[in-house]
Amino acid sequence: MVQGKRLSGRFWNSKIKSQNVTGREKWLGYLLGPCGALLFNAVMATYLNVYYTDVLGLGTVWGGAFLVVFPIVSKIIDAITNALMGYIIERTRTRQGKARPWLLLAGPLMAVSGILLFLVPNGSTTLQVIWVMLSYNIYYSISYTIYTMSHNLMVPLSTRNTAQRGVLAVFNNISTIMMSGIIVALIFPMLIIPALGTSRTPWIVCMGILACITLPLTFLEYFFTKERVTQESNGQEAVKIPFRLQLKAAFSDKFMLLLLGYFLLYTLTSQLKNISLPYYCNYVLGTYADGITQTLVSVLGGIPMGIGIFAVWPLAKRFGKKNVTVAGFILYAIGSGICWLAPTNMTIVLVGQFIKNIGGLPCAYVFMALFADTLDHLEWKNGFRCDGVAMSAYSVIITAAAGLVSGIFNGGIAAAGYIAPENLSAAPALGETIQKVLTNMDGTFSVIFNQPQSVLTVFILFFVGLETIAGLVYAFMLSYATVERNIVRKQAMIRQRQKAACEARGEVWIEPEIRAEREQKEMDAEAEAAYCIELKERCDKKGLDYKAQLEKHQEDVRIKAEKQLEKQRRAELKAEEKAKAAAAKREQKIAKLSREQLARAEKKRQIREQKNKARWMAERAQGEKAYNRMQAELCSQRNA
Repeated sequence: MVQGKRLSGRFWNSKIKSQNVTGREKWLGYLLGPCGALLFNAVMATYLNVYYTDVLGLGTVWGGAFLVVFPIVSKIIDAITNALMGYIIERTRTRQGKARPWLLLAGPLMAVSGILLFLVPNGSTTLQVIWVMLSYNIYYSISYTIYTMSHNLMVPLSTRNTAQRGVLAVFNNISTIMMSGIIVALIFPMLIIPALGTSRTPWIVCMGILACITLPLTFLEYFFTKERVTQESNGQEAVKIPFRLQLKAAFSDKFMLLLLGYFLLYTLTSQLKNISLPYYCNYVLGTYADGITQTLVSVLGGIPMGIGIFAVWPLAKRFGKKNVTVAGFILYAIGSGICWLAPTNMTIVLVGQFIKNIGGLPCAYVFMALFADTLDHLEWKNGFRCDGVAMSAYSVIITAAAGLVSGIFNGGIAAAGYIAPENLSAAPALGETIQKVLTNMDGTFSVIFNQPQSVLTVFILFFVGLETIAGLVYAFMLSYATVERNIVRKQAMIRQRQKAACEARGEVWIEPEIRAEREQKEMDAEAEAAYCIELKERCDKKGLDYKAQLEKHQEDVRIKAEKQLEKQRRAELKAEEKAKAAAAKREQKIAKLSREQLARAEKKRQIREQKNKARWMAERAQGEKAYNRMQAELCSQRNA
């Protein structure tokens, strides 16, 4: 078990004090903080394979087999480290939480290993192959595994308030969309990639800068996030749950298996699309690094992602996260199908991409909230949380899919006869086989060849073909993901069990929110006492009036507290006014109905409530059976 006693000091405390999600938490912890790691990983997801094939020329190593076999084998290692990291997180006990502390380690590791990915030395092919394999696995199997496991758990562990958790999921996905949909999809193809060409030095400098940006932003994510769910068990006796039972709990639940199965397929198809994007734009829709084709595809295809910030969550709250996501995937398939009809026509492709991305909004913004509901469902069903195990499976899918996708893509283009660019010291004459010649920053020339039709077909299939079929498959799968239906009832039962366990130990039950508020007051009092001592020392050193300085500080604290109370009062008043307006609107709507219409509406409501009650009673009975079986197994495990 990882105790993390060194993280008990005040310096390591979260800057978020409230038991409700705050603005600083949303904007700094979940929007800005993750941007560094997400940006660098998004760049590599799109361009690392381009660096390997077009800059290093590794596409011909071992007859093209190296870039097929090496990513797949590497992901076997990655899968093992992901499972191990899930095990470690589940047994981490620190004042700062169980997932959040690992962000501190992930930051410097990602910065260093990210730079090593591109610092491939000149020399023999064998040396380059060894360096690529080592640096790739250090980054993906260790550094990024630690980050993605801890980062992806922050939303589920942030709060049990489903509305606030949903907002955090949206903000978390906004950062992903900003990095992949704006920086990587717009700025890189327009300004950066054309300047890099196929020369190594510019690539190394550019990626080194991006790797260094990751470090301070990851620290920002650490200091402005908070694990409220983990705090519920602070001060209580930690029950050791065997890893075998956690695996059993996670992988015997239909909702978890359904979401993981969907996520596996979605990750495979979306990453195949991402890795093929620059190739598709370079050879099918436009010309190599022309600075406009990929930008247009990304701009008009990505505009819906910006609109979705304001539209998705209100729709999800009204119609349900699952329902909105299913409807979105039907639109997703239609948009991809339009692109597939005319993959070389810029206008049709842009229209199709716009429609497809509108359909993809729900899965982009609310999936983690649906996943968090499933983690709460598992706790209700089994009596313990499976965050580390579930997130290790989630992370294994992300990382393993990346290796599998690289192998599939590189194998496909190698079999189809892909012709990689060549670097020459002198510009050759243009001919039928040459698409264009680029002048690199170091004075060399990149010769870009026209690709055979078989290669173009592979690019089209991976970029638009697979997603047409996949969208319909996703809609069908997620139509059965009804986990959110009774999640509030399940959370109430979890709280009742926590209270009963506390009283069974002879302890006085205190609501987690109240306990956390008391602890926060104690920490604030300790901090205030320490500040007074420091202020006295500073005043003595500088010859200042300590009493006057202390009074000024106390007045500042009082004003700040009053502003916070006023802000809270205004928020409560706004919520009350909103509720009154909604009630008035309902009354007006009811007043317009005839007696017969009211009777039919009431009858429908009663039937709906009866169905919901019957479903809940059936699910509760099954859940209690599963809970009792798991608790019995836990008891036998402890007595063995």
